[in-house]
Amino acid sequence: MSRRTVRAAVDGSAESLAAAEWAAREARLRGLPLNILHAWQDWSPAFAHAPFMGTDTTPGGTTITQHWAERVPREVAARLREGHPGLDVGVEQVFGRPAEVLLAAAEEAEVLVLGSRGLGVLGGFLAGSVSLPVIAHAERPVVVVRAGKRAEDDLRLGAGDDVTGEGPYLDVVLGLDLSRPCDELIAYASEAAAARSARLRVVHGWTAPVALGYAPAAADPGHSVARSLREASALTDVLRPWRGKFPDVEVTEQCVVGRAADHLVEASRNASLLVVGRRIRRAAIGAHIGPVAHAVLHHTAAPVAVVPHL
Repeated sequence: MSRRTVRAAVDGSAESLAAAEWAAREARLRGLPLNILHAWQDWSPAFAHAPFMGTDTTPGGTTITQHWAERVPREVAARLREGHPGLDVGVEQVFGRPAEVLLAAAEEAEVLVLGSRGLGVLGGFLAGSVSLPVIAHAERPVVVVRAGKRAEDDLRLGAGDDVTGEGPYLDVVLGLDLSRPCDELIAYASEAAAARSARLRVVHGWTAPVALGYAPAAADPGHSVARSLREASALTDVLRPWRGKFPDVEVTEQCVVGRAADHLVEASRNASLLVVGRRIRRAAIGAHIGPVAHAVLHHTAAPVAVVPHL
């Protein structure tokens, strides 16, 4: 399968259906085909059915679990074809452990879209036993969409009743660490903003020195002002070539003092997509989801794209 495909994992849950709908809109925006993927395991032994139901198979010879599993992606695909005429929607079902299946699928996709249960008004996502390892180990972008996400949530107020995914869109927000301003991250956010005809808002957080003892740098207010100017200038320099590559994308820069995650969560309240990076770590032990990505996954309601990079 071509990597130029948007893939959405479904299991029949409300959160996976929201992810599939979001993936369909993303595929339309990018002019790419959509692949609906369902990973399943037949956990039901024959003895669980035979004594009580008389059979553990359907008339066609498949197990009841497999029969129901096969219905899930077909029905989701049919709904998406009806709601998005002209969209190329394919279906794939793979037997195996869901996390392993999805990791393999991510490597063959432009982006993999997963659903996650919302934590309510004050929360964001609750990543589970399947989505967390996929986010932590995938080497392609993964987007997480909360349950209840609607098309109109991505649009600006006053956009009328247009919920077809054709704008006008809220900002795409990019969290950027200037110590690792990787091209993959900026490119993904720029392409997402261009596809939506949306503004790209780049947020960079930096930490002021702690005022301890008689350190002149910490005590002098002018030092923080100078540092702020340097950070802003560095951010402008990093983004300058990308403005040339995406001249139609309006870019706004935001240098902030404090925890970047806090500012990104605040910015995401008026965003159609939040983009953060995750450094690829292939070690068997240790954290594989950075603190910023981990924080925004748990505290924002906007869809979050986690882009891996070296």
